[in-house]
Amino acid sequence: MSSDPWGRVDETGTVYVRTADGEQVVGSWQAGSPDEALAYFERKYEGLVVEIGLLEKRVQTTDLSAKDAQTAIGHLREQVEAHHAVGDLEALRARLDKLVATVEARREERKAQRAKQSDDARRAKDDLVTEAEQLAQSDQWRAAGERLRALVDIWKGLPRLDRKSDDELWHRFSHARSAFSKRRKAHFAQLDAQREEARKAKERLVAEAEALSDSTDWGPTAARYRELMSEWKAAGRAQREHEDDLWNRFRGAQDVFFAARSSVFAERDAEQTENLKLKEELAEEAEKLLPITDLKTARAAFRSINERWEAIGHVPRDARPRVEGRMHTVERALQEAEEAEWRRTNPEARARAEGLTGQLQAAVDKLKGQIEQARAQGNASRAEKLERELEGRQALLDQALKGLQEFGG
Repeated sequence: MSSDPWGRVDETGTVYVRTADGEQVVGSWQAGSPDEALAYFERKYEGLVVEIGLLEKRVQTTDLSAKDAQTAIGHLREQVEAHHAVGDLEALRARLDKLVATVEARREERKAQRAKQSDDARRAKDDLVTEAEQLAQSDQWRAAGERLRALVDIWKGLPRLDRKSDDELWHRFSHARSAFSKRRKAHFAQLDAQREEARKAKERLVAEAEALSDSTDWGPTAARYRELMSEWKAAGRAQREHEDDLWNRFRGAQDVFFAARSSVFAERDAEQTENLKLKEELAEEAEKLLPITDLKTARAAFRSINERWEAIGHVPRDARPRVEGRMHTVERALQEAEEAEWRRTNPEARARAEGLTGQLQAAVDKLKGQIEQARAQGNASRAEKLERELEGRQALLDQALKGLQEFGG
């Protein structure tokens, strides 16, 4: 018979293991010595020790599910309870019991973790839904659309909730996206309609601009082009694929007209600049007639100058008042000389002037006599009234005498 602290082999070859409940039969051994029998069943025990150690490590270091862990523990417990090994089976039972407690603790921990993750996911999805519903009312179509697409990607990365909660939140989230898409679609449909109206309006403006491009009615056509530009700005933008082409045609038509006008104006300006030079020379020639001493000669010379002046044509607008003013000065001097000559040589005018002077002189003499008479009579108020009337008649007499002197006497 052979034995060790945890088992023995009797004379019949039966192997026993010692437990707290007494010896338990392990098996029968007939093939070799009792020591070999004990060594075989001790190796069986060591194998259980290794398996339990591996399971403990898996529970501690991997995400082995509680169900799989319990299954593995049950399998090992069946082997321990079968007493097919020699060793400290109570120690193995204790390790398995401890492992059961560990698995249960891990399960509760994971349950709590899943609950926390679920709460976090619920809050995150609530936040996503709230933001999506706010974005659904936005008119920032590009930014809001991009943000809603980003929210979908964030949603996909979050854990699922229970079906009811997840479906309710997703329904709100999806409804917000649909509402935004519907509003954006309506907005751009309206915008497309407006742009189509703008395109039609600008087509009409382009047609008119191109029709006017060869006009030589410079002033009215330039004014109409300014009106067309105002109408263009008021029409709004057409679709992008049409806007640039329409603008290039519209601008091109204007460029043709204004380039032609500039060319004509440049020629006209050069001609008017030369005209100004010629008229300044004539104005200088006319100014040499002043002061007028020989009216007949001066009149003939000015008539010749004026005929040449009229034949020259226009000068630049800003120079016109200055150069024409010089000629008008000479012309007024001639007119004044002619009037003075007429007054000196017109007998009827002289007679009228003499008659008027005589009448005024008689009126003045009469008033003086009436004033002396009023004073002599002591009528001061009548004298003062007559004196004021005398002042007026005397002023007229002085003026008439001065005019009479112009007739040479």
